[in-house]
Amino acid sequence: MNVLIYLETKEGKVGNSSLELITAGSELGTVNAVLIGENLQNAAQEAASYGVPVTYINQSVSTQDETVAVLEAEMRENTYDAALFAATQDGKDLAPRLAARFGSCSVTDVIRISDGTLTRPAYGGTILENMVFAEGKKLFATVRSGSFPKPETKSSAEVLKKRVQIPEKKILTTFIEKTIDITEKVDLEGAEIVVAGGRGCKDEETFGLVKELAELLGAELGASRPIIEAGWVSRARQVGQSGKVIAPRIYIACGISGAMQHISGVTSSDYIIAVNKDADAPIFEIADLGIVGRCEKILPLMIEAIRSR
Repeated sequence: MNVLIYLETKEGKVGNSSLELITAGSELGTVNAVLIGENLQNAAQEAASYGVPVTYINQSVSTQDETVAVLEAEMRENTYDAALFAATQDGKDLAPRLAARFGSCSVTDVIRISDGTLTRPAYGGTILENMVFAEGKKLFATVRSGSFPKPETKSSAEVLKKRVQIPEKKILTTFIEKTIDITEKVDLEGAEIVVAGGRGCKDEETFGLVKELAELLGAELGASRPIIEAGWVSRARQVGQSGKVIAPRIYIACGISGAMQHISGVTSSDYIIAVNKDADAPIFEIADLGIVGRCEKILPLMIEAIRSR
């Protein structure tokens, strides 16, 4: 199977969730990467260093119409059998649009691929679905971040630089202007350590201990929905099914009970530490290490121990 993977970039670098597609795609067949945008030669070379041929389409695209049109042209020219996207907002928008161009559909949030079978969580993560595409249909899917390891570097593969002519009839929207909302920089998906607070942080002062712990560990700060709704941090820091799906090396949940919507967003974490006053809280069912106690009492002890190191 000939597999196209679409690499997203941020500030001129390929995102980790996109690099994981190299590993995911290899479970299906031969992988080729496509990267679109201007001044991304370094990013193209970075991707090629993982031993995957890269088609670098060196042209500006301002709308998703243009991106889909470029990817469609690539798939038709090279007769790809499948296309994989990171399960980012862009990936979840692009995958079904491209699939429709080929009379197919897309599977979202894939966490495992084996012998052409795609596995994804459903019903808030309470079950896992195994899905296959009908014979003769091209495969399209988005892959959840953290589900596959980042590949190891190898001898660099070829980088093919080109441009694609986009038919005007394919462009149904026009870019008018871009407004930048200046907010704090948050990278929950790419963080190695995430420390998050929830309803069990009874007040903003207690949540301040969660912030302090995160700073000490050089971690990203996260939060569950009650903290977001209280306005203590921005919505960009929400962890869970309705926020960010994350897969850090270490996830520390402070005062988070572990509702299914939250758990489904963190289960791919390598190691989970939970602090909660309720010994029967669902979060302890998935935690590798559980500490029963109130956040305002436990967190100062953790902070003191870390400072002493």
